[in-house]
Amino acid sequence: MEFAKNMYELHKKVSPSELILGWYATGHDITEHSVLIHEYYSREAHNPIHLTVDTSLQNGRMSIKAYVSAPMGVPGKTMGVMFTPLTVKYVYYDTERIGVDLIMKTCFSPNRVIGLSSDLQQVGSASARIQDTLAMVLQYAEDVLSGKVAADNTVGRFLMDLINQVPKISPEDFETMLNSNINDLLMVTYLANLTQSQIALNEKLLSL
Repeated sequence: MEFAKNMYELHKKVSPSELILGWYATGHDITEHSVLIHEYYSREAHNPIHLTVDTSLQNGRMSIKAYVSAPMGVPGKTMGVMFTPLTVKYVYYDTERIGVDLIMKTCFSPNRVIGLSSDLQQVGSASARIQDTLAMVLQYAEDVLSGKVAADNTVGRFLMDLINQVPKISPEDFETMLNSNINDLLMVTYLANLTQSQIALNEKLLSL
């Protein structure tokens, strides 16, 4: 606890406007040490949030849960603490999503090691995900039209707004634009590999 207090004092010197909202721990559930640590942070922040991050990927995904504490027991007698779960909403940048998706793939690897995908592989994976999503949307629309699924006005308005955001481009123009971007990507990849080869060759020549 003394270490956490010293680190917070140092952090306030750098960012005096930032406050403690809670604390986090790795694991899929609350442990017996959570009460003691949460009691410390209750003195540093009002109603702090306890965040648990399942880094072991027990359910095949990085589960993140949030809790707040509430006192329980008989007044004047022994009191305890009960952790109440909160609703967690994930907000992230695209670059963070790519990194987390890559880390989660290691749970399906026998040696827990996975290599980085090339740019073309990432483009192919993204295209496959878009095709799968479009197939789901088309199947949902067909089920609604055939009466298999009840129509949902919220989903319908969301799909309509999504369609209206898609720019109207002819298939020929879209194919030309896509091929041009792929050519640019291939050129950048080629130049990067050429630069790496030149640097490696230069290192070999200097070591002679």
